[in-house]
Amino acid sequence: MDGNSQSTLSLGARLSMAWKCFWRILGQPEFADKVNRVLAAPAPAVSAPVAPTPAPAPAVSPERLNASGLLVLSVFQREGRLIDFLQENVASFSDAEVGAAARVVHAGCKKALADHFTLEPAFKESEGATVTLPAGFDAQRVRITGNVAGQPPFRGTLKHHGWVASSVRLPAVAESLDARVLAPAEVEL
Repeated sequence: MDGNSQSTLSLGARLSMAWKCFWRILGQPEFADKVNRVLAAPAPAVSAPVAPTPAPAPAVSPERLNASGLLVLSVFQREGRLIDFLQENVASFSDAEVGAAARVVHAGCKKALADHFTLEPAFKESEGATVTLPAGFDAQRVRITGNVAGQPPFRGTLKHHGWVASSVRLPAVAESLDARVLAPAEVEL
């Protein structure tokens, strides 16, 4: 038994055993040799308690990882039939037919956008206005195009004011939902 383990024997029992061993060692040379070999052997290594290895996090499927994006796509399909429109080969349709379909898609997608997002322009100025970009401008809100040379401040013409989502109102995606189903098949009976 190593020195760090707790004995199941009481102190009195261990003292009694030590006293008996003392007299046996003195009276029995073979017993003394056995005790000597046990005491000369290296003590067993004391290992620290091993913490259980945490179970690896379950792998998240790409569909679950991207469920919110798939949800947005399904909302645009449900409200504006966007996927149907984009998957259609419109080359054979007249401009009037494409325009009529685009109006329906536009109205539905605009409703879906308004229902689930509040959007604001990244720049309040009108397109075509002259704007100044100071040093340290937010490069995520502004993409510089044209002849870029030197250091800010930059002066240029606002070509597009950009968009920022100030609020998002999407429902949570339930675990039981197969997010890959963007639009269920429809069967009329």
